[in-house]
Amino acid sequence: MDVFYDTLRTVFPSILILIVVYLMMSGFLDNEDKRRRSERLATSQKQALPIRLQAYERLALLLERISPTSLLLRVKASSLNKSEYLLLLQQSIRAEFEHNLSQQVYVSEHVWDMVSTAKSAMVSLINTVAAELPEDATGAELSKAILNKTMEMGPLPTRTALAVLRREIAQEF
Repeated sequence: MDVFYDTLRTVFPSILILIVVYLMMSGFLDNEDKRRRSERLATSQKQALPIRLQAYERLALLLERISPTSLLLRVKASSLNKSEYLLLLQQSIRAEFEHNLSQQVYVSEHVWDMVSTAKSAMVSLINTVAAELPEDATGAELSKAILNKTMEMGPLPTRTALAVLRREIAQEF
């Protein structure tokens, strides 16, 4: 029986020390893993921040460029008829949108949905106004009718999308 107690007195403290060392090392390694992950996350965020800000800037520019006043200033009606000018406006909006398609990767789904909705609403507005004009209308008449319609509207979809974009930037930064 003495041998059993002697062995127990020798082995028990060793097992106890082994358990304590295991728990300490496990905690240390977990903390070290968390620290490494947080450093990696901070590094990736530091690299991604300028890219994300650039995406917000480009989407803001897109929304400004497809707003009716800016669009009509950029795309001149000159001597075009209504159909030709309508096609030119649609192509301009589509080209702006397609040029910025990749920015959706860097913004929230909500912001991207608002940008897509604003683009669709602008195309719809232009189509609706064009449909209200007679077939023999000129591009200048279409331009004037679009401006009049936007003045009658409440906030433009591009303005609403821009406000959502600004709110998201303010929340994140």
